[in-house]
Amino acid sequence: MNILLADDDIVSRKVMTRMLEQIGYEVTLAENGQAAVDMLLAKDGPRMALLDWMMPGLDGSQVCRRIRSAQQNRYTYLALLTSRDSREDLVAGLDAGADDYLIKPCNPAELRARLRTGQRILRLEDTLIAAREAMRFRATHDALTAVWNRGSILEFLDGALRQDESLGVLLCDIDHFKQINDLHGHLSGDSVLRDVAARLRSAIRTGDGIGRYGGEEFLIVLRRCEAGHLVERAEQLRLAVEQRAFSANGLELAVTMSVGAAVLPADATQRSIESLLSLADAALYRAKDAGRNRVMLAASVLTASGSSSRSFA
Repeated sequence: MNILLADDDIVSRKVMTRMLEQIGYEVTLAENGQAAVDMLLAKDGPRMALLDWMMPGLDGSQVCRRIRSAQQNRYTYLALLTSRDSREDLVAGLDAGADDYLIKPCNPAELRARLRTGQRILRLEDTLIAAREAMRFRATHDALTAVWNRGSILEFLDGALRQDESLGVLLCDIDHFKQINDLHGHLSGDSVLRDVAARLRSAIRTGDGIGRYGGEEFLIVLRRCEAGHLVERAEQLRLAVEQRAFSANGLELAVTMSVGAAVLPADATQRSIESLLSLADAALYRAKDAGRNRVMLAASVLTASGSSSRSFA
């Protein structure tokens, strides 16, 4: 495991480096406090550090404070190296954010034991973070398809509407999905839903959003999408579903999708979730009424003045 050793004294660095390498650590060196902060806050920086208390510029306790105030999603185990042994000094170091301290010169057996404690702390921290992220994922994502759930995709749409940019929304409905469930069983239907979601997710750009809107419907939010490109983008997504058969419980199933599309210009003054979804829903109804497996653009598009103009796919 990689560990950062921060000490301005070259002799102390050599002694501690040798000791750490003998007990199995890969050592990264810093000659002052600011260098230690930069290394520890780097994306792939060490997660364990031994910090000499007395260093030029930032001392060890100040490094601890900087790290604790800056890091949010990753924990770093920090131990101070010090010749100070007064209770007040040790309390001050722990208050600054240090996890532990070692009195110099260090005893190799004690150093090994305390660093093992640090590793246990990091493993526990990683377990807690993983559990927290799993809970967050379950709260924001659909359990079956692993795309955003209805609440999350609507929250994403609401945030996108607050930006002064063009916006396209697509309501996508799997055609004759009830027949898939009735003829082949709900397990096959679940498999189709998962695979449709995966194809749609892989076909959208980074920065766009997809969520399960309900049943066999998916809502896709396309940011910075002009009216002239919306139908083309929607056709690409429709073809991503149609062009290859789905495998479900040993069966090959041909699946298609109907899409209702609506667009909001960048300069629109009326930026309402309800009105935009209503337009997309009406377009989806027209697509299904016209025979399914097609894209229909909303019959009205919100303009900058708040009025509507006619537009047909």
